[in-house]
Parts: sequence; structure tokens; C-alpha cells
Amino acid sequence: MFSFQRVVKLLKSRLAFPMTASLSARRIVIAGGSGFLGVSLAQALRAKGCEIIVLSRSTGTRWDARTLGPWVQTLDGADALINLAGRSVDCIKTPDHQDEILRSRVESTMVLGLAMRQVHRPPPLWVQMSTAHIYGDPPQLVCDESSPAGLGLAPTVGKAWEEAFAHAKLPQQRGVVLRTSFVIAKPNAGGAGALGTLARLARLGLGGKVGSGRQGFSWLHDSDLHAMIERALTTDSMQGVYVASSPSPVSQAVFMRELRRAAGGLGALGFGLPAPAPLVRLGAALVLRTDPDLALYGRYVTPTRLLREGFAFKHPTLAGALRDILGN
Repeated sequence: MFSFQRVVKLLKSRLAFPMTASLSARRIVIAGGSGFLGVSLAQALRAKGCEIIVLSRSTGTRWDARTLGPWVQTLDGADALINLAGRSVDCIKTPDHQDEILRSRVESTMVLGLAMRQVHRPPPLWVQMSTAHIYGDPPQLVCDESSPAGLGLAPTVGKAWEEAFAHAKLPQQRGVVLRTSFVIAKPNAGGAGALGTLARLARLGLGGKVGSGRQGFSWLHDSDLHAMIERALTTDSMQGVYVASSPSPVSQAVFMRELRRAAGGLGALGFGLPAPAPLVRLGAALVLRTDPDLALYGRYVTPTRLLREGFAFKHPTLAGALRDILGN
């Protein structure tokens, strides 16, 4: 039976989610695009027909993420800027490293804002990476876009990062901020990501719970991150802050259990030695040269805005996402 309301609803859905073919021939600048996430994203967008310009210290157009230079002209006439720049948090949090983590995010964002003001045709869209760590480490609370920021280094960095973006963005620009959780993906030219290390431990039977195992582990398949960014590129109504995470956060113990099953080796046989908190603090600093709090603490976040706006996740469950990546 004909229904005017159904026709209107169908038309709205088509307008809200344009066909990905509309990405063809768009010129996209990715700042900080030589790392693990940047390489993966650039490959995905090129497959859709986009022209990609990478701003990086090591590859593509040279960019020190702090000063203006010839790279500024890459923004003139671009369809969008995607800013992924920021020092890795996978390190021991010495005072120098903490300073660099903060400055690498704030200064790169501010200099991109200055560059926007130097060109005649700045990109109409700026997609800005942020972090789900902005919520801190609440033991049980499930956070979304309406939740307040937490306390500590990561929330301080997250707030400063987003404040820098708010000041740097042009008034007429559409801005999308993605508070991204732990992204899982296959290795690429930009690296293997933290999942590669965890999977190796799981195959050796070392992938048990860490500490209590109850800490939140929010995760996201990189193909869903790509889809979120593609949606930002094609949907004018998408703007503001979004939690970029799967709709099914789990505890750390559950994450490692599913990882053991997917990774194979001894882990698939049920072996998963637990790691007590004192041992993690010692081993992370001396062996892995990283911050033990990355494993001992966590958060549960949910993408309320994306779900409300009808975003469909390709990999909504952890088991399926890990099988897709690890191939088991």
C-alpha cells in the first residue's frame, strides 16, 4: 500500500547516506597520515576514487606539524582536511613524553588553523581526531558524548586537543570530532598497531586477564572508522563530537578471551596466563617500554550519536571483528 510517510522516510535516508561513489575525485588532505591509522585510511579512500595528499614528517608532503611552510598550499581547494597528527601514547610517560604527547596534538591543530587562513579556498570540512580517553577510567560507567571528561593526563590532553580545534576551525567550516577508542586493524606500511603485540602474546598463551580484568575495553574495527569518515565526507548534517567506537564494549578479560580464540596457537587451546598488576607494572616498563596503565585501566564507551543517526556498523561484535582481521 502506498504510504507518503514511507516515501519521505526513504528519501531522507538516501539523502542522509549518499552513495560512496560521490567520493570519487575528491581531494582529501590527511595530516599525520604516515602512521598506522593514516596509511589504512588513505588506502580506503583511494579505493573510493579520492585523491589523497599526506602531510607527514617522513613521507608525502613534508610537514613538521609546528610551522607554516610550502605545505600550506595543499589545503587550497581541497574538499576536506583529516587531522590524525599526534605522538603515540604507547610509551613510558616521562615528563618529556607527556609534554610531547600534548604539544604534538595542540600545536599541529593550531598550525593547521593558521594555514586555513593563508589560502583562498580552505576545505569546507575538517575531520579532527580526538580520543575516548577523554572520559578517564571510570570502572563501570558507560560513557557517551554527553558524559563529562575525566581526570588525569589523557583527559587533559583530550580537552586541550578539542579546545585547540574549536579555536583553529574557521567559522564557516563544518567540523567533525571523532573521540576514537582502540582501533584494531591488519598490519600495513604504517605498522602493526597494538593488536599485533597482543595477538603474539595470545598465541604464546600469555594473553590472559590483566590486573582485575574488569577494566573497560572499547574497540573499533578500522573499516568502521573509515565508514564514519566517509559519512562525514558525504553527509552535510554530520558535525560536532562523536564517540568513534563499536556499540559493544567489553571488559579486558573478555577482549583477551576472544583474542585468544581468534589468534590461534596456545591461546586457542585455552591457555591464557593472567598478569597480576605488580607484574604488569614491572614488565611494561622494563620489557615493553610502555605505560602499564594502558593495560591496567580502561573505559566503556558507546557511540550514542552515530547509532541515533542510523550508522550501521559492519563489525559490531568483537568475535567477528577479530576473525576478519586475524583470519581464524
